[in-house]
Amino acid sequence: MRKIIHIDMDAFYASIEQRDNPAFRGKPLAVGGSPEGRGVVAAASYEARKFGVRSAMSSRRAIQLCKDLVFVRPRFDVYKEVSRKIRAIFQRYTDIIEPLSLDEAYLDVTEDKLGIGSAIDIAERIRKEIKSELNLTASAGISINKFVAKIASDIHKPDGLTFIGPSKIEKFMESLPVEKFYGVGKVTAEKMKKLGLSNGADLKALTAQEMEKHFGKSGRFYYQIVRGIDNRPVQPHRQVKSVGAEDTFAYDLEELSDLLTELDRIAQLVIDRLQRNKLKGRTLTLKVKYHDFRQITRSKSSSSPIDWEDIASIAKELMKANYEQKQPIRLLGITLSNFYETKVSEASEDDSDQLRLF
Repeated sequence: MRKIIHIDMDAFYASIEQRDNPAFRGKPLAVGGSPEGRGVVAAASYEARKFGVRSAMSSRRAIQLCKDLVFVRPRFDVYKEVSRKIRAIFQRYTDIIEPLSLDEAYLDVTEDKLGIGSAIDIAERIRKEIKSELNLTASAGISINKFVAKIASDIHKPDGLTFIGPSKIEKFMESLPVEKFYGVGKVTAEKMKKLGLSNGADLKALTAQEMEKHFGKSGRFYYQIVRGIDNRPVQPHRQVKSVGAEDTFAYDLEELSDLLTELDRIAQLVIDRLQRNKLKGRTLTLKVKYHDFRQITRSKSSSSPIDWEDIASIAKELMKANYEQKQPIRLLGITLSNFYETKVSEASEDDSDQLRLF
């Protein structure tokens, strides 16, 4: 039986900005976007979230919800460096670390380095060290598998710790609303509710065959997790086949200028990950999903590796060439593949190594 911790930083980008600039503390803050209403919000402080401001929301909408919202430019180099320091704290206790993004990771502490034995104690020590050394707060979820640990970390945010032991998992999963299931997006949740499935208990009433009939291969996964079964190990090392980032917007974007601004932000996240893994790809793919869920991908390949600094410009060229006026877009993504080097130096969260924005 594994001991898994999921650590999730609280409003990571916004909290760093408030930490570094006392004038921002206690104020509704948006990282990204602009007071002129251009672009989208990359992250929002908890003060801003009280007004309904969320990441991936258009600046115009954010201003409508909170007229006193303060906008700051993202500092991805700073966020990356803080993330590195957080990772170093994790490594005091275990080397089995699977990062999901700059602000969250899974840790397997079944056998911890210091012989502490208690995953709860380890999670609490990590949270205290992040607070004392970096002046930031983190929430932690603890359980016997990755799925439950991730859900648990969100229960008492911010600055919370939640343990869901083996004897409580099934009951907990039965009471969980379907939209809270990790991996169940808005569309799938709506489909489930149309089928009369509103919580884990409803899902549990279906057979494996029925789940697969309604939800395809994902149905098998849902069948297992609603029973608290998740045998996926924490994977600190895995060969990367592609590196990318994508974001589903809270509000559909129509203006080309907003889309290009968003691509700059996504490209920076992709560049950060490529640099960390010391990778350069020969193929760049732009993913566009429209408001009606129609989806296209457009790629550009090169005989030589694509320079990191060219990623944003290539993605924007593809966007301009395929831009359709009055066609609202709900998701953009950039992926690099066909790598020049395949040896990686750090962990990746899955074979496709896709980073979804928090």
